[in-house]
Amino acid sequence: MLSAFARPAGAALRRSLSTSAQNNAKVAVLGASGGIGQPLSLLLKNSPLVSRLNLYDIAHTPGVAADLSHIETRATVKGYLGPEQLPDCLKGCDVVVIPAGVPRKPGMTRDDLFNTNATIVATLTAACAQHCPEAMICIISNPVNSTIPITAEVFKKHGAYNPNKIFGVTTLDIVRANTFVAELKDLDPARVNVPVIGGHAGKTIIPLISQCTPKVDFPQDQLTTLIGRIQEAGTEVVKAKAGAGSATLSMAYAGARFVFSLVDAMNGKEGVVECSFVKSQETDCPYFSTPLLLGKKGIEKNLGVGKISPFEEKMIAEAIPELKASIKKGEEFVKNMK
Repeated sequence: MLSAFARPAGAALRRSLSTSAQNNAKVAVLGASGGIGQPLSLLLKNSPLVSRLNLYDIAHTPGVAADLSHIETRATVKGYLGPEQLPDCLKGCDVVVIPAGVPRKPGMTRDDLFNTNATIVATLTAACAQHCPEAMICIISNPVNSTIPITAEVFKKHGAYNPNKIFGVTTLDIVRANTFVAELKDLDPARVNVPVIGGHAGKTIIPLISQCTPKVDFPQDQLTTLIGRIQEAGTEVVKAKAGAGSATLSMAYAGARFVFSLVDAMNGKEGVVECSFVKSQETDCPYFSTPLLLGKKGIEKNLGVGKISPFEEKMIAEAIPELKASIKKGEEFVKNMK
């Protein structure tokens, strides 16, 4: 994946320029001044897939945009500040990424962020529904298990709902699973792929180690520890940062990875698969993360859960009540909005 971030040289640069007719993605980052927003914007600016980068926040965006605009890559960068500039930021965008909101502090769960972040996501997605209703919407703001239902309900209210274009970015769970499995088995993490399904909090995060490529085996005690670490990896970072925030750099990397996959697929690249928390008929949960085949119009095909172990079946069964409750909480929030 790192190759996407490397600066193309010589022939590779000419190749990327020759395909520039399709490499014209207009991407907006909402919450671009924050802990995730800044490194995410840097990674997007560094990509030849992006031609226009619009940065929105309620503070500091002119400075962040000025700084990024000096980087010698083709994306033109513009900063937008405050609600009155949000419509202009969104007009004509192909992809909108939303990391806006407050991060976790030690002792907080992702659900503790609900009241603040629910309002932020509802406000920002309402603007998207009005000003770029056709764009792909990628939600990073936690709790994702609730902010995706919020986004869907807001789009429905505006008559702009398309379930194939609204994504909860769970990619960090996959990135972590790949890294931790690679460490345990002494593999190159870039060659490891662990699908992670379910949701994006605690026990709703379900790594399908049985579907890992290359195939790996762990004794049950080691497997239980590994899965626990993947599920609580966010808390590991929150604790290590000791009050100075949550996972921002690895989240920015994962967010950029997801956006690049999405833009590749929009440009006609075939066989692009990423897991994401989306509207789903795969389980009796109305939203659920599974591997998705991405295409020009968003989700081309939901690849479903696939063949899993009895242990993984049990994890799904245990996750569903919590997932359903988080989804309902998000939906109710929009119903009760003024």
